[in-house]
Amino acid sequence: MDAVRHEPRRRVTAQARELRFDAGTLCLDLVATVGRRPEAPVERMGDASRLQAWCRGVGVTLEDGYDPEDVLRSLHALRAAAHDIASGAVDAHRPRQQSVDLVNLLARTEPPAPRLELTADGAWAPKGSRTLTKEALLSLVARDLIDLMTDGARRSRLTACASEACRMLCLDSGAGRPRKWCSMRRCGNQAKAAGHRRRASAP
Repeated sequence: MDAVRHEPRRRVTAQARELRFDAGTLCLDLVATVGRRPEAPVERMGDASRLQAWCRGVGVTLEDGYDPEDVLRSLHALRAAAHDIASGAVDAHRPRQQSVDLVNLLARTEPPAPRLELTADGAWAPKGSRTLTKEALLSLVARDLIDLMTDGARRSRLTACASEACRMLCLDSGAGRPRKWCSMRRCGNQAKAAGHRRRASAP
């Protein structure tokens, strides 16, 4: 589980605790379950109800009978490894070998094979169970991270929110202006408001 340091920190608002599903890919949505890295980490997925909410948000359901604490421990360990690896593409640090080994180990499990279905209205849609075992869920996330890190074009679009209080890892769409903020509605608007206050108070 990610270590959460107990230090004087910014006020933790309800918004800071909200789960995020806008990082651009599954593995980064898992990484985003810790907010305000690295200075004042905020845990966003620390109990069974938040685990269920995260699973709903990424479109999966865990099989009946799972142990929430066990799943959370496993996801937190993968989250730490994923952050170590993905952030290396942003700040050029070399990830720990333990992080790489864990991702490779978890990716060995075969997740459910995707299937294609033609719907009644003529649209193509994925078909298949999104009800997963813990092992299949971990593999799905690990394989998504491997796909991201081994695709040079996608990896080059990895970025971190420009807000020092946020630093959320996200994937730039590659269209239009480069993604500076994790979200204009959040950090972008906060930065604009802070800039406006500075200008208003300037002599």
